[in-house]
Amino acid sequence: MRTPVLVSIDDASRVAEVRRIAMAVANEAGLGEETVAKVGIVATETATNLVKHAQSGEVLVSNLTAPAQAGVEVLAVDRGPGVEDLERCLADGYSSAGTAGTGMGAMFRLANEFDVYSQRGKGTVMVARVHEGAGEEGRARCGAVIVPFRGEPVCGDAWSWREVDWRQELLVADGLGHGVPAADASSAAARTFEKNAGDSPGEMVERLHKALRGTRGAAVAVARIDAAGGSVRYAGIGNIAGAVVTNSKTQFMVSHSGTAGHAAMRFQEFEYELPPGGVVIMHSDGLSTNWDFRAYPGLLRRHPSVIAGVLYRDANRGRDDVCVVVVRSGAA
Repeated sequence: MRTPVLVSIDDASRVAEVRRIAMAVANEAGLGEETVAKVGIVATETATNLVKHAQSGEVLVSNLTAPAQAGVEVLAVDRGPGVEDLERCLADGYSSAGTAGTGMGAMFRLANEFDVYSQRGKGTVMVARVHEGAGEEGRARCGAVIVPFRGEPVCGDAWSWREVDWRQELLVADGLGHGVPAADASSAAARTFEKNAGDSPGEMVERLHKALRGTRGAAVAVARIDAAGGSVRYAGIGNIAGAVVTNSKTQFMVSHSGTAGHAAMRFQEFEYELPPGGVVIMHSDGLSTNWDFRAYPGLLRRHPSVIAGVLYRDANRGRDDVCVVVVRSGAA
């Protein structure tokens, strides 16, 4: 999944814009005609729901780039009144707004993956993925939100994720500052990560430090997630936040101070326990670390993209690029 197109929904005219963007992303991904049509319906209903029920919000449209699974993700984030009866809303034909009632039920029916988290008086986050190729059953699932600082043409953060022998390897990079020079640094980190599978997190961070010389530099962190072994190995330089989250506790992981490409004295990696159903979260400092899952009952059971969307909505500092990535192995 790459940097999404973000559309602020503040008027009914935005619905058509979201539909056009989603279908364009689907066509660029090479999806078939029938799948593109499904994407268009899902995008339309997503934006229409925001207009009718939340009055405002954001829709993020992303190109899914997982191997053998081309597709599109549509993520909706709002601070509206929340959904009181999700089960009824997921049935085709039901409407709380006096309309035809095809919205959430149609999305649930057409999407390959669909999930929603809602709290009364706090808002709703909803994800729909329409894709072709193999599904994700039984494998780790990954979701992310990455958004540039307001007014910038590109995001200075980057992330990359891969599966190797049923282990998951994850990079998050935050280029110093924001804008094009920051994006150049974080993109160089992502390219280096993607070309060098097999390095341990400590080795990878040292490699990234060398690769980013000549760039503005970046905060970087790498995690290797071994659900079968019940562990996460983690190494970082700078202010990327990493945490293992379960229903009982949040364990933040350690990064050393410095800037990859400029000043870094240690490339030490640490190992953490990953209990069954544990969720690994990594994010740039565009998000505050003050989030607390005790304020979100049941959120850990939701799709990783929904978790990322809730954190983006509620912990966004509003003064920098934002990147938050969530990886879950097994059932929560």
